[in-house]
Amino acid sequence: MPTSGAAMASENDGVSGGGGGGGGGSGAAGAAATWAATAAASSEKPAGFRELFAGNCMQIQWRDGTVHRGEVVEKRPAVNLPGQFDYYVHYTEHNRRLDEWVMAHEGRLNFATFEESAGEGARGKELAAAASDGGRKMTRNRKRRHDEINHVQKSYADMDATTAKLEKEYEEVTKVKYINRVQLGKFEIDAWYFSPYPEEYGKLSHLYICEFCLKYMRSPKTLVHHRQVCGHFQPAGTEIYRKDNISVFEIDGREHKVYCQNLCLLAKLFLDHKTLYFDVEPFLFYVLTEVDAHGAHLVGYFSKEKNSFLNHNLSCIMTMPHRQRKGYGRMLIEFSYLLSKTENCIGSPEKPLSDLGLVSYRSFWKHRLLDYLHLHGDSTTLSIKQVSRDTLLDPYDIISTLQSLYMIKYWRGRHMIVVRPDMMKDHLKKSSRYGDSQVDPKCLRWTPLVGGR
Repeated sequence: MPTSGAAMASENDGVSGGGGGGGGGSGAAGAAATWAATAAASSEKPAGFRELFAGNCMQIQWRDGTVHRGEVVEKRPAVNLPGQFDYYVHYTEHNRRLDEWVMAHEGRLNFATFEESAGEGARGKELAAAASDGGRKMTRNRKRRHDEINHVQKSYADMDATTAKLEKEYEEVTKVKYINRVQLGKFEIDAWYFSPYPEEYGKLSHLYICEFCLKYMRSPKTLVHHRQVCGHFQPAGTEIYRKDNISVFEIDGREHKVYCQNLCLLAKLFLDHKTLYFDVEPFLFYVLTEVDAHGAHLVGYFSKEKNSFLNHNLSCIMTMPHRQRKGYGRMLIEFSYLLSKTENCIGSPEKPLSDLGLVSYRSFWKHRLLDYLHLHGDSTTLSIKQVSRDTLLDPYDIISTLQSLYMIKYWRGRHMIVVRPDMMKDHLKKSSRYGDSQVDPKCLRWTPLVGGR
């Protein structure tokens, strides 16, 4: 059966699966194998065994044989191994999506590398790495670019007191991921984060989900029976776009409340900071699917408020891990701007964006802006306001993107666009990778919502 791990991880992460990614040397793999041999499938305690507590650190073997520093978050008694424990660990040099349960019988813990406390843990390690950056002085702008590229989360010290308090409370609630894997259609997908499924489902290690109605179940037998009586072969709602085998459905959170709630719970398994689970009625959901003879299969979705006073054209976006790196994330973003164009308004996603969401949006904004400047860069009267009006991008998004490209200066109280020939030349070389627009406006069958529902 096909499986999918942390497919959405950036290439800069150097990992490809929860607790099992990354390349490594044969020496690390050999050492890891030695540790595993001491305790695998045995009731004997491994060499140097000691009970661990939250905050303790040590070197841990991944399933590919590489070795990484992990911090204990929580523990539970191991099944059939008296006096031993399974540990939920966070790898201090990686994103929380790779957190996992390390089972006692696997023998992947190297007790000889025990550390009493993690100190600042992941945040301290990430900030230290950012501060060094190859020995160069870490300016504010360089640190921001480093953090964006490497998905470094802000430390509590970088947040205001209220935000830091809320962040700590959120991490405490969501720190342990119990659902390790979900089955969706013919795919088994590794979960990345905690999701607040009802307790009788949320503590299962494996969850079975109908890929069409998104109902969740406890066993494969129940799923098989459900598919015989379900009767659904596409998402709820109305199909508003179809081109070849690609289809988009608009779903009203009020009219299809259960489906939208199930979609949000599924999405939370792959999104760290997502708070919308149950209050779905004020939102519209746009579900992207691949269509074949068996039905319309979920690829990804985005949601947006029915009435946004700030003209947000997107609240949350997610591409399923097994459908990533195929251009679907970019397609969802482009589709959200097509809806804004149809509504005749300038749109922007809700902030803050997730780490991977920011990467996708920054790439989209960069490509659209450089295309525009290639056609209009010779104009001496070009302004941010004019660029925004022509591209339908929010002025803030334009400025932040141009700043990341070093193509804007603030002079005499105004932002001045500086067209860099080297940047334009490089963009034109790479533009063939993107090709034409992935969304065909002629295939849209949609009328903007007026006055809410």
